[in-house]
Amino acid sequence: MKIETKYFGAIEINEEQVIQFKQGLPGFKDYKEFVLLPLEEAPIYKVLQSTKEAGLAFILVNPYVFFHDYAFDIDEQSKKELELKQAEDVDLYTVMTLKDPFKQSTINLQAPIIINQQNRSAKQLILNQTDYHTKHSITSKEEAGESHAHSK
Repeated sequence: MKIETKYFGAIEINEEQVIQFKQGLPGFKDYKEFVLLPLEEAPIYKVLQSTKEAGLAFILVNPYVFFHDYAFDIDEQSKKELELKQAEDVDLYTVMTLKDPFKQSTINLQAPIIINQQNRSAKQLILNQTDYHTKHSITSKEEAGESHAHSK
C-alpha cells in the first residue's frame, strides 16, 4: 500500500505494519491508522505517520533513553482494549517536541503511547495522577536504562 508521508514523501508500506488506534489520538480522533517508520540517521527515534494524512506525523522515542526511572501502571481497561497478555508484548513510546537547538527539545511523559506488538493495536494513555507532564526537558535526563510499564 502506498502512502504519502510528512518526512519521506511517497512510500510503500506493508498492511501488516499498520497500527490501529481504535479511539484515535487525543486531538486527532478521526485518524486511527498509523505506521511506525524508522529514522535511519537516528535509529532511537521513530516517526508515527498517519496512513491517511501526510501532514500528521509525530516523532517518538522510547522514554527510557532519557528517563531511567520512568514508571506507570497500565490500567485494566487499557489492557483489555489492547488485548495485552504479557509485558513483553508492549512497545512503549513518548511523543517528542523538537526544538532548535535540539537540546531544548521535550518529551511528553504524561501521555505515553502503548503498542501491542502482537495485534498492532495502540493507545495513547493519559496519566492523570502523576508527577509527569507534557514537556520534560531531554537535557535534565537521568542515566539511560531499561524499565517496563507495570500492570495493575
